[in-house]
Amino acid sequence: MLKIENLHAEVDGKQILNGLSLEVGAGEVHAIMGPNGAGKSTLAYVLGGRPGYEITQGTVEFLGQDMLELEPHERAAAGLFLGFQYPVEIPGVSNVQFLREALNAQRKARGEEPFSGGEFLKVAKEKAGLLKLDMEMLKRPVNVGFSGGEKKRAEMVQMGILDPRLAVLDETDSGLDIDALRVVGEGINTIMRAPDKAVLLITHYQRLLDVVQPDFVHVLAKGRIVKSGGPELAHQLEEEGYEAVAA
Repeated sequence: MLKIENLHAEVDGKQILNGLSLEVGAGEVHAIMGPNGAGKSTLAYVLGGRPGYEITQGTVEFLGQDMLELEPHERAAAGLFLGFQYPVEIPGVSNVQFLREALNAQRKARGEEPFSGGEFLKVAKEKAGLLKLDMEMLKRPVNVGFSGGEKKRAEMVQMGILDPRLAVLDETDSGLDIDALRVVGEGINTIMRAPDKAVLLITHYQRLLDVVQPDFVHVLAKGRIVKSGGPELAHQLEEEGYEAVAA
């Protein structure tokens, strides 16, 4: 589904990714762990097409397409979802309005009929229920006045509604308490655990992985993957730290 080969990227002239290679197959959940400054968020932003991140070498294929040739909205329409470590607030725009417009824009790009208001609300209620988010929250401006946990749950509702093929989640567990972490983790499993979907989950901590249970764990250090393994690798990192494991 996703194939990254020898990817190099820089930000403001500083090299961040240094020959990163990774393959993510359909039906798989891959966790990316690593120390601060290793390039984890840069990888997420490069995949999402964020401006300011310059690719200097390497290739990225998504569902057989050259992802780097696609604009951010084209990547989204193709089935990519990017979850942010710090979801932004959008005053004056309700979640319902934002999500319906986003979903229908993607459906139009794929040649599908747009959802009516009633059809959209039915989907929104279903996905909000999975994440235990009150529908009244979706009537409020996007993330305005939300707690950290509410922002992350609202973002998972967005993911459920948009129904992507690949979710790239950048530290989704950041700022979550134990209960919110379990709800978000179970939401990821419910929405994205399917034979035709995949997840690239960026995290610092084992606790989210206890819920999501990835198929593969990778250590990212100095801009490249330095070690890969199964779920046991995350436990080893928790016990020994990055420096010992990635040496």
